[in-house]
Amino acid sequence: MNGLLFQLPKKVTKSNLKQAMQQAIEIEIATIPVYLYTYYSVNRVPNQSDIEAKILSDMQATQNGKKNKKTAAELQEAAAQLALDIMVFANKAGGLIMSVAVEEMLHMSLSSNIKNALKPPYGGVPDLVGKTPKEWPAYLPGHVPAFPINRGKLNKEQLHAFLLIESPLPFNNGKNEKGKAIEYTTIGEYYDQIIACMDKELSDSDFNGDAPQLLPGKGYYAQNNIDTIYYDENHKPQFPNDEDSGGLVHVKGKSSAIHAMHEIIEQGEGSHFTIEIDGKKEKIVGDHLTPEGTVVCPLFPLGSGMTNPLDYDDKGKQHELSHFDKFLEVYCTIERKNNELNAFLGTKDFDFTKYFVRDLPTNPSTSDYPSAIQDVSNLTNAIYTYIFVMAEACYKTAGHKQYEIFMFGIHKSMIWLLDNLCGTMSKLHYTDSSGEQHSVAATLEDYDFAPSSSPKSQIINLAETAMASSPIVSETILSRIKDLPDVPLEAYLVENNKGIL
Repeated sequence: MNGLLFQLPKKVTKSNLKQAMQQAIEIEIATIPVYLYTYYSVNRVPNQSDIEAKILSDMQATQNGKKNKKTAAELQEAAAQLALDIMVFANKAGGLIMSVAVEEMLHMSLSSNIKNALKPPYGGVPDLVGKTPKEWPAYLPGHVPAFPINRGKLNKEQLHAFLLIESPLPFNNGKNEKGKAIEYTTIGEYYDQIIACMDKELSDSDFNGDAPQLLPGKGYYAQNNIDTIYYDENHKPQFPNDEDSGGLVHVKGKSSAIHAMHEIIEQGEGSHFTIEIDGKKEKIVGDHLTPEGTVVCPLFPLGSGMTNPLDYDDKGKQHELSHFDKFLEVYCTIERKNNELNAFLGTKDFDFTKYFVRDLPTNPSTSDYPSAIQDVSNLTNAIYTYIFVMAEACYKTAGHKQYEIFMFGIHKSMIWLLDNLCGTMSKLHYTDSSGEQHSVAATLEDYDFAPSSSPKSQIINLAETAMASSPIVSETILSRIKDLPDVPLEAYLVENNKGIL
């Protein structure tokens, strides 16, 4: 795909709405490996004593040669406080990032519900398998301006890219690149085009509410899980995703489809309202990004009493920040804390994230790793890809079979298997032939299943191979893989002349 996340039609119209909805689905899929990769770079529960000792040693080193040195007592106090701050912030940053990844899975499902509910020629079964970007960095074609998106560790540069992805405001970075497809300045603007098309050109008769969808009330979507929850300085649990911000929508007609699209926009960008300026309605949103793409940190931490209501996606109760503002909170906390530390130490480049962020490689490939780690990476990628295989199958069947696939397949793969393998891989290192040590991370690449056998059987073979070469893959993991539903690829069905599901 030449590093492109998705290709957009020139203009969203009734004649290409099917394509436009597929592109909306691919937008959501493209963010998932990016956000997950950064999440797994965060050590959410570092050892407080260990990092305090490292912080103190590093702070002492900054004072060498200075005339007005900080006293030993001042440094000891600062190191202890920073270690305590990190214990709270690292857990919060991880929880916020995962809470966005969870909602991106929801957005993929909402867009898929719409596409599957649309009758031909306007819709059809969503294509979910094999849609992860093939080349990195990836770009949003048509976005003015273009900007690179990487699988990388948590830092301000990575968070800045996240903010550009989710931005409710247009920006130009001082450039005027032209995209190769439709020109748009925010994802929300593109989705607004889909909404306008459905509103003006479709009727309820263009939808089939009985088509298989992921419906509310079945337990398919939970706002929070063990990886989204974090604890504040008073050790009270915080739930970053709120029920009032929305969930799955049963698309029965035009109004429910438009409702689902609005939910996606507001969860990403935050709430908004419109005003009329010179006879034209203008969308008013939060204002934390300049036209040049520079981040403007608010004076007060997000979530405080001074927070702009437009920063929330549930503006009625103000319990959940939008994706943009969750990332803004992490970005600005890093900026504020580093500025504070550098002012205290008389330095310029003291960065506290090194004490809880793993130094993962940027945009790794499975082929970069030695064979034993390749075996684990192939298994992890196969499970990651199987999630999309199962999700796509949910739009071809309903009832008990769909429930079994989702609850015993996708939930188990995403929450237990993938989380376990990705988390473990991010703690690994290997030494190359020259003696240099390298970090390891799950690459989150699409795995190319062969059509000659079912994906589940191939995953079992991969797990057995990985078990033989690495202690990372346990009998417990293999057992849980064997418990997954056996969902075939259509290519396998065609080759073996079998019926679907």
